[in-house]
Amino acid sequence: MSPKIAIQGFEGSFHQIAARHYFGTDITFATCATFSEVVRQVTSEEVDCGLMAIENSIAGSILPNYNLLQQANLRVTGEVYLRIRQHLLMLPGQSLTDIREVHSHPMALLQCRAFLREHLDWRLVETEDTALSAKNIREQHLTGTAAVAGSLAAELFDMDIVAEDIHSDDQNYTRFLVVERAEKAKPVANANKASLYFHTDHQQGSLAKVLVRIADRGINLSKLQSYPRPGYTWQYYFHADLEFDDAQQLEQVLEDIAPVTDSVRVLGVYRKGETY
Repeated sequence: MSPKIAIQGFEGSFHQIAARHYFGTDITFATCATFSEVVRQVTSEEVDCGLMAIENSIAGSILPNYNLLQQANLRVTGEVYLRIRQHLLMLPGQSLTDIREVHSHPMALLQCRAFLREHLDWRLVETEDTALSAKNIREQHLTGTAAVAGSLAAELFDMDIVAEDIHSDDQNYTRFLVVERAEKAKPVANANKASLYFHTDHQQGSLAKVLVRIADRGINLSKLQSYPRPGYTWQYYFHADLEFDDAQQLEQVLEDIAPVTDSVRVLGVYRKGETY
């Protein structure tokens, strides 16, 4: 039986594109309106695992998702980086000269602002999702209307790409994490990256002590993200992503930072993701 993957967004979304790259095409999807629903479905074992965006190279971290992962009993077992390519999609047989309206998610419209500004006569309509915009155009047979979306949406909804790569920044990447129930997650072979949470005693220099011990073991701290610690005013959890050469390095650094942290929780040990 094909594995079932929970993703945030609708059919044809960038989450689905990323999932196809990571898992292959022999999978089924459970589309979720929110990231909370992704976590709920994975936790309740309605799906085999989930895929959720965690940060974007332009927009930055998706802070609520760090909090979701910290609270859930989930394990990070992989990651994938996806270059976000936005295209202009229309019903077959139409062209740029036919466009009166352009529909898409506000962030997608913003990412394509330079291209869209060249066509001041186009009315921009904000929607809840890029791929859903394309689907609605297909189902409602909206002529004169284009959607800003990815190539998978064009494939799934039989639409033409009338303008490729209309985004303003070519270096727009989103990082996605693969999450599973902790009890079901199996050790990842040849792991070279770990995600963990920790918090310190909130004294001067406490965080610096942790960072120095990580650096002393020759580990690359590729991500450090703070977010509020519930119930403790102006105190923070820290999410850290560590890249290492062998498992012993990770074991040593976890021993090293234990005395200078109040708590440490390893969220996952996995392979550094590929970029597509």
